[in-house]
Amino acid sequence: MSANGAPPPADDARERICELCRLFYDKGWASGTGGGMSIKQGDTIYMAPSGVQKERIQPGEIFELDSQGAVVTGPSHLKLSQCAPLFMAAYTLRGAGAVLHSHSLNAMLATVLDESASEFRITCLEMIKGIKGHGYHDHLVVPIIENTAHECDLADDLTAAIKAYPKAAAVLVRRHGVYVWGDSWVQAKTQAECLDYLFEAAVRMKQLGIDWTKPPLVLGSDVAVMGGKKRKLENGEAAAAGVGVGVEQQVV
Repeated sequence: MSANGAPPPADDARERICELCRLFYDKGWASGTGGGMSIKQGDTIYMAPSGVQKERIQPGEIFELDSQGAVVTGPSHLKLSQCAPLFMAAYTLRGAGAVLHSHSLNAMLATVLDESASEFRITCLEMIKGIKGHGYHDHLVVPIIENTAHECDLADDLTAAIKAYPKAAAVLVRRHGVYVWGDSWVQAKTQAECLDYLFEAAVRMKQLGIDWTKPPLVLGSDVAVMGGKKRKLENGEAAAAGVGVGVEQQVV
């Protein structure tokens, strides 16, 4: 909303989408014409076109849709994003204010850490707090759906995943990327950034032999459990680790 309580002008949403597409391109999330971005203002939805270089999109190339997903206006020489049905699922089922689709390498790799898994799980990392409704000690769970030959064919599985995981702010697509939404474009952007950090952290933790799905350290007596492996604490190590102190360190 603007200072006088009126909704921001449409040009703001169009320019914001262009700005974010350039940012996502620089992050490696929208290379090779991949990825997508959409913002909702009131009952109007703005959406980037399909099959274009995202870092070069201009405000006049943004499509305008009604609340049901029907195109109101758009450039005749371009096609609506193939992500449109998936974006609409987040708008309809989550009441989202913005949705983005990223081809982040970190997101893709997170889906192949365990190709039999239908979820990505991670816990006890500070950036989990950047996801709505989650804290440091929570298990963040992101559903994984299987990829299809055409983007629009993902809509049914993504819809089912959104319904099955009411706390999720994203859905991963195996060997493809991730869809992320938020109450506003700011929240969608920040959650996407936090998730990307967590995906990369999981990949690196696996390389280091650390289990990213379990708490990092459980103390009891003189035994520590790190990455799911027990070991006896050496002399003086228990005190350094805080065994018996009963005080939890606060992370800010």
